[in-house]
Amino acid sequence: MIGAMSTLPTAARTAPTPAAIAQALGRRVLGQTEAVREMAVALAKHLGGVHTGNILLIGSSGTGKTTLMRAVESFLEADPGTAARSTVVRFHAKVLAEATEEGRPGEVVLRRLLERAREKLGAEAPLEALLERVSGGLVFVDEVDKIRSHVGDELHAAGIRAQEALLTLIENESVPFELPEWAGGGVVPIDSSGILFVAAGAFEGLYDSVFDRVTIGRDKGALQAVTVVEGGEVREELQFHLRDWLRYDDLFEYGMSPQFLARFDAVVLLADLGVEELTRIFVEGADSSLETAREYFASQGLELAISPAAVRRIAREAARQPRLGARALKEVFRRVIRDYEFDPSKVAAPGGALLIDEPEVEKVLGGGGPGGAGQGKRALRR
Repeated sequence: MIGAMSTLPTAARTAPTPAAIAQALGRRVLGQTEAVREMAVALAKHLGGVHTGNILLIGSSGTGKTTLMRAVESFLEADPGTAARSTVVRFHAKVLAEATEEGRPGEVVLRRLLERAREKLGAEAPLEALLERVSGGLVFVDEVDKIRSHVGDELHAAGIRAQEALLTLIENESVPFELPEWAGGGVVPIDSSGILFVAAGAFEGLYDSVFDRVTIGRDKGALQAVTVVEGGEVREELQFHLRDWLRYDDLFEYGMSPQFLARFDAVVLLADLGVEELTRIFVEGADSSLETAREYFASQGLELAISPAAVRRIAREAARQPRLGARALKEVFRRVIRDYEFDPSKVAAPGGALLIDEPEVEKVLGGGGPGGAGQGKRALRR
């Protein structure tokens, strides 16, 4: 069949080990060990020509879903061996939903893979080679929760069609594909069973609906309060962890069809980021706003230094906004640093150092501290 994946034995298609892949991904994706490990195993199998199940990532905004996707792309591009046999495309789920209006969401995915393969192999690459790369591609679908089948009591027709179109690609071994004119036109069958799909979404409202199910809904009483001793105080607290209570039925009710979900072998819940994880991201993250600020002050002839206590205070403040994840760091640090950035000469002489300590941070952020709004409106969220 045109576009069938290579049937070379795994030994003949050597791939990096899961541990090596996880180490590389973990340098960019902090605090999400489980998601990194799942992705590393799937990627090792995929690169080795072994069939692997698709992955569904569920996590609040800012927990690292898109960062993980970008980390995979960077990892594959960094090594000529993996780059030579990996074709990666990324879609926003809404794009697929819009494509359903023209009745061609599956074709949109395959065409993007074909175009990407041509970019990698060159305009003179034979069609057979391009189609083989298509059938062994890696497709990221971001914000997959936006193609739910219903929103409230209203049906979402485009979402239903988008799920069905992706399902067709995921489960079929022969998908008719109309070639573009530059590829000679005509229709060829594509074996799409070897394409690895990784879908991700925040699934806003899922946390609340599952919490309600186990506290006031049909499973009322299942979640028991625990006794917490902290700072000499004793209190009763509901400690709710979505990963402990999520069922497939909850995702069905959210609007993801059973047939669609059945094609994802791994459903991975990304952890909400606590103070420790946010501290690491702020200091070590590849896209850290702290590093950006250091580069800016260096361009002004200044060295920016920030004390560990100040870093932790910023992380504590960001942790009070769990629905924003790592994005909260940028907002909090912006409040701290903006006056310094406006006129650096007022705070340090050229060639000198600007030191930010906890009192400076506290002056900006006020009296908020750990244990504030970030614990959620009804329970400690983990």
